[in-house]
Amino acid sequence: MAMKRAVLIWAASALLIAHATRARCAPLAAAADAPSSVPCSAGVYRQFDFWVGDWDVFDVDRPTVVIARARVELILHGCVLHEVYEAMDGHKGESFSIYDATRDVWHQSWVTDHGQLLTIEGRLHGESMILQGVDQLPDGKARQVRGDWRPEDHGVREVAARSTDGGATWIPWFDLRFQPHKLGCGFRRVGSRCRSRLCAISARSSPRGPAWRDNRDNDPNYA
Repeated sequence: MAMKRAVLIWAASALLIAHATRARCAPLAAAADAPSSVPCSAGVYRQFDFWVGDWDVFDVDRPTVVIARARVELILHGCVLHEVYEAMDGHKGESFSIYDATRDVWHQSWVTDHGQLLTIEGRLHGESMILQGVDQLPDGKARQVRGDWRPEDHGVREVAARSTDGGATWIPWFDLRFQPHKLGCGFRRVGSRCRSRLCAISARSSPRGPAWRDNRDNDPNYA
């Protein structure tokens, strides 16, 4: 009788230990099998990170004149690139870039303090992030816009072009270099010559006064 009782006690103890072990290990196993809970942690979300930084912006044609200050940072758990672009003439713009996993595409919305909006989308091609979209000319005609960002010489090069014939031909729009911001840099005024993206986009839907003039005033495709 004593032997039988000892066997029952041992069996009960073994069952309790097994149950406790399963209860303790189950959450660990579930955590190992579950997908990562960290948002935007896949490598594709980091494709545009080369643009992150505090930059002085130069027109490639005038490499000694700072035309803007641009700050690009990751926000919202690293899911979004937020750009704050401040031209030396006082105008400002901001962009928000995000990878849309549902469509496997990068999206950027660009807005300015003049009420302009430009949305462009695309993908990484080699080392270049190429985004493209459509905006409207003052006469209502559609115009395609294409931007190309790529790392270059410890900075970033941004080249843009436009097309009014459905992409058959492209006209250069602007060509900018982003170089690491230098503290205490003495900014030189750009005067009336402003070919930054902000100035160019702001000029689309309003007559261009002296503040928007540049050496392409005779270009009929420059609105």
